[in-house]
Amino acid sequence: MTASPEASPANAPPRIFDARRREARLARAENRLSEADFLHVRAAENAAGSLEAILREFAVAVDLSAHPGPFARALAASDASGRVGEVVTPTSRAERAAPGAAALPLGEGSTDLIVSLLSLHWANDLPGALAQIRRALKPDGLFIGTLFGAGTLKELRAVLTEAELAERGGAQARVSPFADGYDGAALLQRAGFALPVSDVDRFTVRYPDLFALVRDLRAMGETNVLYGPIRPLSRAVIARAARLYAERHGDADGRIPATFEIIHLAGWKPHESQQKPLARGSAKVRLADALGVKEMTGEESD
Repeated sequence: MTASPEASPANAPPRIFDARRREARLARAENRLSEADFLHVRAAENAAGSLEAILREFAVAVDLSAHPGPFARALAASDASGRVGEVVTPTSRAERAAPGAAALPLGEGSTDLIVSLLSLHWANDLPGALAQIRRALKPDGLFIGTLFGAGTLKELRAVLTEAELAERGGAQARVSPFADGYDGAALLQRAGFALPVSDVDRFTVRYPDLFALVRDLRAMGETNVLYGPIRPLSRAVIARAARLYAERHGDADGRIPATFEIIHLAGWKPHESQQKPLARGSAKVRLADALGVKEMTGEESD
């Protein structure tokens, strides 16, 4: 039996994630992120690389990331640092835990640049969270964001489900539903952004075993925060899942792969000076080229 989102009040989005549970995960991860910050560093370096290719100043910049530190460090080491004002992080941990759940503490049209890295995949109302960001930007202001995509942890999702079905006769959702990378530009457009662009960075990280992967997820604060009761996994389920992971996906040296998919988004607050969008289907430039991002593919090791 699979958990399903609980219906919220009329006209409200379904409650998929538990904000308090997510806040607790972030709190526990604050002192451990450095043990497993490679995904946040990767996203931050891509964001800073995008800004290097945009030759304009962003006097007022805001970082809404779940973990703000990586972007500040990546920006400081980039050629764009002199063109971006002091980056502020006005949100509390509670606000970072539930993007879009409450109004951003930013005035309408007050900000030149907003960055949100690896946080928006926890939003119950992703279009609404993006619309709030768009409202806070000045006309011709820029949003750069990243979130995990649908291919993330596909191996872990499969083996946990199969192991729990075998041991208990039913399975609960354990890995979050993620957005489809192909929907990125459409999401931005729906939220009112101009010139929306989206790209997907897929890569594989190899671990000694399932337990090492879970340790990294805990250090990032990225473990299960789905809404509703969570039945703890038994030792038998975990042992079977670890065995299945090794059997189905393990390398000759015994290591297991974990797939990650990061969706990169960029969009502008509409302004009359902006170029008009091309006719549908006529785009000839990828996001990596348009924003000056170094495209990274293939495999990485932990």
